[in-house]
Amino acid sequence: MGKVLYTDFEGIDSIIDSMMDNPQMKKAVARTTLYNFWDKILPQKFQKRSKPFSMLPGGVMVIACENPVIAQELSLYKVMLLKKFEPYLKTLKMQVKDFRFDPKKW
Repeated sequence: MGKVLYTDFEGIDSIIDSMMDNPQMKKAVARTTLYNFWDKILPQKFQKRSKPFSMLPGGVMVIACENPVIAQELSLYKVMLLKKFEPYLKTLKMQVKDFRFDPKKW
């Protein structure tokens, strides 16, 4: 049987702190957290049919949609979704000014 190696986790806090000093890491964590809130603002029928895909310059969030019908329906809800997203955006200090619903990204 092979030798079992153990790691001392006492210094893990300093490693995490140093990772969070990296601006790209902070940005990635903030975006991932924001993407996790997507289902909380959606009407129930769209929750498994759309998901955040990426961010474009200028605060445009690209949303992957199951098909063009879902993309069209979500575009009708755009103003409501932006309004519901505001508290999450303020907490994360991010800006989303628009959504782009794209069935090709699914």
